Amino acid sequence: MLHRRHFLQLGSLGLSAFSFSSFRGTVIGQKPLVLSTWDAGIAANKAAWDVLRAGGRALDAVEQGVRVTEASLNCCVGLGANPDRDGFVTLDACIMDEFANCGSVAFLERIKHPVSVARRVMEKTPHVMLVGEGAQQFAVAEGFPLEKAELSDDAKRAYQNWLKKSEYKPVINIENSKKQDAFVPAKLENGEWNHDTIGMIALDAKGNLSGSCTTSGMGFKMRGRIGDSPIIGAGLYVDNEVGAAVATGQGEDIIRICGAHTIVELMRQGLSPEAACKKAMERLFKTKGPEKAKAIQAGFIAIGKNGEYGGYALQKGFNYAVCHADDKNFLVDAKPLI
Repeated sequence: MLHRRHFLQLGSLGLSAFSFSSFRGTVIGQKPLVLSTWDAGIAANKAAWDVLRAGGRALDAVEQGVRVTEASLNCCVGLGANPDRDGFVTLDACIMDEFANCGSVAFLERIKHPVSVARRVMEKTPHVMLVGEGAQQFAVAEGFPLEKAELSDDAKRAYQNWLKKSEYKPVINIENSKKQDAFVPAKLENGEWNHDTIGMIALDAKGNLSGSCTTSGMGFKMRGRIGDSPIIGAGLYVDNEVGAAVATGQGEDIIRICGAHTIVELMRQGLSPEAACKKAMERLFKTKGPEKAKAIQAGFIAIGKNGEYGGYALQKGFNYAVCHADDKNFLVDAKPLI
């Protein structure tokens, strides 16, 4: 239990920690609070926390937070990431607020911040999702500059190495060929999983929830492949009465179980965020099957309306970043199912 004086000091800053009782015992909830996937979430959380600590809206926090990752040089998010198997970087993103408003873009090229385009889709169109050339046209009309269509040095090197190993050449209907080794690798050449995403969920000082998710998808994927990240209900879901959840990992399998929505519905039934993430992961494992599940990774994180949070992984190695104070921005290793 927090000391009363410390609790009042937090409250005077618009920040609070509170305890509540449940069938799980006494739980400490935090508000404001932001969670994001993987270690890249530490830097992303800092930008989100700047918004939250000033009393800002969770929606603004989750947009500003993941923009940090989109602007960085990394394997799996933003224009500097690994390309598809034809050599083009395509981006997917979505965002959702406390009113169930949502926006999404997929197969978007040459735009630096797809999460911000997704927010414009949400706020300025009657639609939820725009894709491909149409999404790019909309972004340009909204004032987003077209970036150069070139790979970063790291991505170019990784792509050339992949081409040597896969011997892939853009051939019509190659998918029907008996030669299958040009499909995407489960892991990158450095040993990391080939599907890391930055997903972020936040609870602001007013008790409202929002979330975002952004990715370049699998490196060397089939051109046009879309994973769970831009799909509301799969990669991200927010219900302001219950909680919010976001996913990372093998998108096809997360789509199959409507991962984020499943977690929120399990929380509605009374499960804690961690327990809901675990239950959803068990469903993914059962759907995939024990042997095939060993070859993939998936991770879930969730926040309850009460400020409780948690996460779960399919296998060891998934962590997520948590921030609820200026000096409280840390990584949590999620418990693995297998």
